[in-house]
Amino acid sequence: MKIGILQTGHAPDEVLGSLGDYDAMFARLLDGHGFDFQTFDVVDMAFPEGPEVCDGWLVTGSKHGAYEDHAFIPPLEDLIRAIHASGRPMIGVCFGHQIIAQAMGGTVVKFEGGWSVGRREYVYRGEVVAVNAWHQDQVVALPPGAEVIGSNAFCENAALVYGDRIWTIQPHPEFGAEMVEALAIHRAPGVVPEPLIAEARAQLEAPTQRHKVAEDMVAFLKQGAQAHV
Repeated sequence: MKIGILQTGHAPDEVLGSLGDYDAMFARLLDGHGFDFQTFDVVDMAFPEGPEVCDGWLVTGSKHGAYEDHAFIPPLEDLIRAIHASGRPMIGVCFGHQIIAQAMGGTVVKFEGGWSVGRREYVYRGEVVAVNAWHQDQVVALPPGAEVIGSNAFCENAALVYGDRIWTIQPHPEFGAEMVEALAIHRAPGVVPEPLIAEARAQLEAPTQRHKVAEDMVAFLKQGAQAHV
């Protein structure tokens, strides 16, 4: 099964040698399930010809805001709607979660409650799971047809499904402790409040259920692809 990764941003230069870019993090997270990956750097305006190029799609995180004026955002929203119309399964993570919601008619804002960084617990499909987060923006109004399957007190719309075609999540199952620490060192200072940075670094060794969430991502992509055939 061929999965197209729509890369909407790049990891900090300081981690590219050890962790790779965002596409590499997802390839590792979803490894061992028969997927072949092809990356499209849409943030740099490298777009696929259309939804039919791959069997399923994944939209990555980004430092950009979905509501900001960037050249790649309008064509990305068009592609998202085209993928949905094609019936192929699509996953979105963090910015991917947000831009899909916006493209489908929802609302994304810079959340007045501030940042969520590091290990955070969510009620996800009736269970409490911990996943690493790194965001200030949030989906605050759902698109038509979206159903909430994950939330916490800070982020009401933390995971969404749109029937059997779209699955999205606000935190980052692809981020392990090393990536959170790198962000705390290289991207957080002067942007994220110091107490939140300290809290995130203090919890680096605490367990998460990111691989459990990854299993759901795998199942969603495979079931969606089978339904499309």
